[in-house]
Amino acid sequence: MAHSYSITQFLDHLFGPAITAFLNLIGIQPADPAYPINDTFALELMVAGCLILFFIIVRMTLSVEKPNAAQQIAEMIHEFSGSHAEQIIGHNYERFQAFTTCVFLFIVFCNLLGLIPGIVTPTSNPVVPLGIAVCTFVYYNFYGFKEQGFVGYMKHFAGPIWWIAPLLFPIEIISNLARVMSLTIRLYANMFASDLVTLVFFSLVPVGVPVIFLGLHAGVSLIQAYVFMLLSMIYLGIATAHEH
Repeated sequence: MAHSYSITQFLDHLFGPAITAFLNLIGIQPADPAYPINDTFALELMVAGCLILFFIIVRMTLSVEKPNAAQQIAEMIHEFSGSHAEQIIGHNYERFQAFTTCVFLFIVFCNLLGLIPGIVTPTSNPVVPLGIAVCTFVYYNFYGFKEQGFVGYMKHFAGPIWWIAPLLFPIEIISNLARVMSLTIRLYANMFASDLVTLVFFSLVPVGVPVIFLGLHAGVSLIQAYVFMLLSMIYLGIATAHEH
């Protein structure tokens, strides 16, 4: 299987045999045993690794008197996500801020990779948005059960009026499950369309005009990451809200 990116070849060279052996051990047969890591997954790993490295650097160079550029950027991101989390989630929002911030940053940088010529945006592959959506779904439902208990969280889907609960409960359960599909399709469709439009105009008019669509791609990338973060916060706020 030929790979487009050097990082994919590098990762497959280092970890390919071990990953293939592990997948075979659990009964999964990779499409190409010699190259189990594809380009999309390699880009995801690169983004995750860069974010981890960035925050390690920030942690190791923290300074109250002379904050460096990395610390200032981290503080801006923290204030940005924190202000939204406080308004949407409310009380004790701090414990969810790390997750929602990581989701936002991961999606932003995966989206923006599409600005580099020759690289396909990872989030234009439906598997990537689906993975983030499933993680978000599991995360907010876990805290819903943890905060309200099994019975309390199930009552949350039944609504406040007991006699309409038998009708409302299955509708709310289906609506809750559909959030995975909604989060996935929204991110995937927008990034796939943005990639496609940019590619078409690069093919038709390779000079000048495509810059406009690169700017459009950057705008769509930021907006979609922002919307995903907001929806994650909204779902967390609903799942952990207590009735008074």
